[in-house]
Amino acid sequence: MVSDDLLQKLKALRDGEGERSPSDALLLCEAMKQLAAENEDIKEEVEDMDTILVQFVWTDVDYKYWVKLGEGKVDYGEGEADNPSVTMKATSTTWAGMGAGEIESTSAYMSGDLQIDGNLQDAIAYGEINNMVGEVLSELRGE
Repeated sequence: MVSDDLLQKLKALRDGEGERSPSDALLLCEAMKQLAAENEDIKEEVEDMDTILVQFVWTDVDYKYWVKLGEGKVDYGEGEADNPSVTMKATSTTWAGMGAGEIESTSAYMSGDLQIDGNLQDAIAYGEINNMVGEVLSELRGE
């Protein structure tokens, strides 16, 4: 399962402990990768989906990362993805709020705080997997 060290880091971020950095998002990506290999429900979803490549962009700082999901695999990395199927852009405040569960992604999108370019269905599919990961992580942390 997800390592205790990673769970503690994610819990500290969620609780607002310490200084936040855009690269903290990669911790969630690592948890997603580990859970896609071990949790049956998430594993099944990732195996059944076509490959999607999601680019994330911070609009107020120079930071980008990408996540690739599908055909049973999760991969991620910093920087710009080649030919992403969907690109999501927001400020650090919006990303942090969504990551902490304080801002709903749908609300952010509808208000214009979250911009989505490309295949909206891929953004929704990513969101569904992300929500599943969040639920499992909450259970693992005993929340």
